[in-house]
Amino acid sequence: MITVSINGAIRQFPEPISVAALIDEMGMTGKRIALERNGEIVPRSAFATQQLAEGDRLEVVVAVGGG
Repeated sequence: MITVSINGAIRQFPEPISVAALIDEMGMTGKRIALERNGEIVPRSAFATQQLAEGDRLEVVVAVGGG
């Protein structure tokens, strides 16, 4: 079991999960998002290979268009 903070909310997962799997679970697949892990931006190209670890702090921002 790992515990991570996502936008200030604590979430637990039964096993390590990739950033891509987290995005999918959150229903954000295909959306324009920026993700910061422990203060560092995670490039979209690394979403599939980055595994979350115990205590990670994530900030997820969704780009919203408009005028």
